[in-house]
Amino acid sequence: MPIESKASRENRFQVTHLEAVGRALTGLAPWLELKHVPESEKNDQQTMRTLALQALRNAVDPTSPDCLNFSHGQQPLVDAAFLAQALIRAPKALWYSLDKVTQDRLIDALRSSHVITPGYNNWLLFSATVEIALLKFTGQADMQRIDYAVRSLESWYKGDSIYGDGPEFHWDYYNSYVIQPMLLDVLEAVESHNKTWRDMLPNVRTRAVRYAAILEKLVSPDGSFPAIGRSLAYRCGAMHHLANMALRHELPGSVQPAQARCALTKVIERTLGAKGTFNDAGWLQVGLCGHQPAIGEEYISTGSLYLCSTAFLPLGLPSDDPFWLQDPVLTTSEKVWGGINIINDHALALEKA
Repeated sequence: MPIESKASRENRFQVTHLEAVGRALTGLAPWLELKHVPESEKNDQQTMRTLALQALRNAVDPTSPDCLNFSHGQQPLVDAAFLAQALIRAPKALWYSLDKVTQDRLIDALRSSHVITPGYNNWLLFSATVEIALLKFTGQADMQRIDYAVRSLESWYKGDSIYGDGPEFHWDYYNSYVIQPMLLDVLEAVESHNKTWRDMLPNVRTRAVRYAAILEKLVSPDGSFPAIGRSLAYRCGAMHHLANMALRHELPGSVQPAQARCALTKVIERTLGAKGTFNDAGWLQVGLCGHQPAIGEEYISTGSLYLCSTAFLPLGLPSDDPFWLQDPVLTTSEKVWGGINIINDHALALEKA
């Protein structure tokens, strides 16, 4: 894999491969887990399952040249969490299909990320997501890491479905890239362990539905969306949360499944179809719409870019799901800018954080 980055190659070499694996798999996981796929996809799915399992074996095999770094530096915590999220999203395809030696090594690798202190921001959810994977697959977890994360996020809630990325508010897509999808995963995994966590979940779900509505409204008729904030090189990964809510059948009433399908398709085509998106060997290049190296921050490298895979989460829905069967539906922006008389938008009712 090439390593394109503003930082030196040596700076990103130790982390970019785990980024690529964890991020690609967290988006592919629901499709890998899908029991009944169309006949035309069966061979592709089986091939990808085989490759994914081999990648996981290599990732934690100390004798493999592809053995990955889970504990040196700061970045591995992020992508240990995305890999943990992938395992949670596809336990049969990605966990229970592994041999015992690889399972044990993978648990050790996830635990090794404990040496990394998360930042006082969305990174707290990376620690918590690693813990819920450990809880699911070993029955043991550091509940304090989970509690600190969910209580901090609750204290950072700003209103109308938006959480601060830390105590301050930032205009960016981190509520979609990380915060809302992982917060749902974490609380749903631990609600039975603690009344405080269980009591948080209804509000978190309500906010998640509202934020999905906002994301759909941000998609313009041409599939673009406001280029605001950092990490824009994740491209259509900015729609992670909308895709996740479609997969979960938890879209807002104002967004039909086919409407979400059309919005996601527009964004995918706009961000992955532009000239320069891929190099001659088929690897993603830094940019939002084409090859735009200046968009990539110091922490962005080739492996980072594969968070775009999360826009494809609805591939985990069966072919007879309304998401696929419904006729195309105009997105909100197509309706309003096409002169269609639509009901006005309203903020989420005020609530105490």
